[in-house]
Amino acid sequence: MLLTNTPLEYIIVMVILMSCKNCKMPSDVKTTHRSSEEKRKIIKRLNVIEGQVRGISQMIENDRYCDDVLIQISAVTKSLQSLGNTILQNHMKTCMIRDIQNGDTNIVDDVMKLVKKLQ
Repeated sequence: MLLTNTPLEYIIVMVILMSCKNCKMPSDVKTTHRSSEEKRKIIKRLNVIEGQVRGISQMIENDRYCDDVLIQISAVTKSLQSLGNTILQNHMKTCMIRDIQNGDTNIVDDVMKLVKKLQ
């Protein structure tokens, strides 16, 4: 069971757990084996997003104008969407192609379900 204390931690866990179909941890949670470089890039982007969220929190503490706060929330949302799109693209280029080459075309249905969930 994954425990998170904040919505940001939950989002980070969910982004990291977007994964290939055939890899499973003992708890039956799917995982993806990423290179050290790919992990480094993802974590770097998540750290930037985390900083943006902390900035929003500070803006609220400082009674910043609503428009400014909403613009920053939009920026965080776009950052998360961009990261999600990058992970989805990598999933399709690696996990999906590997599964199709191994004769498992069910991955196409799985990816379509995933895309629908993300909309």
